[in-house]
Amino acid sequence: MQELNLPPFDCKVTQSSENLLIWDVLRRRNVVLTPEEWVRQHVVHYLINHRGYPKGLLSLERGHRYNQRQKRTDLIALNAAGQPLLLVECKRPTVPITAAVAMQAATYNQTIGAPLLLLTNGLQHFCWRVHFETRSNEQLSEVPWYSSSIE
Repeated sequence: MQELNLPPFDCKVTQSSENLLIWDVLRRRNVVLTPEEWVRQHVVHYLINHRGYPKGLLSLERGHRYNQRQKRTDLIALNAAGQPLLLVECKRPTVPITAAVAMQAATYNQTIGAPLLLLTNGLQHFCWRVHFETRSNEQLSEVPWYSSSIE
């Protein structure tokens, strides 16, 4: 798999009959290793090991409804009360982070209500703090630590 602009982690990759599989610490099972999953697993380990997000408060591919349609988020970090804190949208490394990707995440966040958004393809990362009361966004230079995000 392609080297990403995220810290490496001790991944457990195995070969099934036809696919490479990677151990997912959140789902506690092997999942097919696609380029997007490679990015998602890096982000999970980055949040846990480098930003202090509790593993038990991370949720992968959580379903939600938007405009009468069932959608799935790539990753959501929750606060201690179980409310969305950080919405993460992952793309494969060959997919650029464009305004359309940002609009997709912002659209999902209208129903989720996370105060932090992270868009990444593993090479480029964009993080924003959402100010719902003023309907504005503040671009951040990095993903906030969990402890500073919950205050």
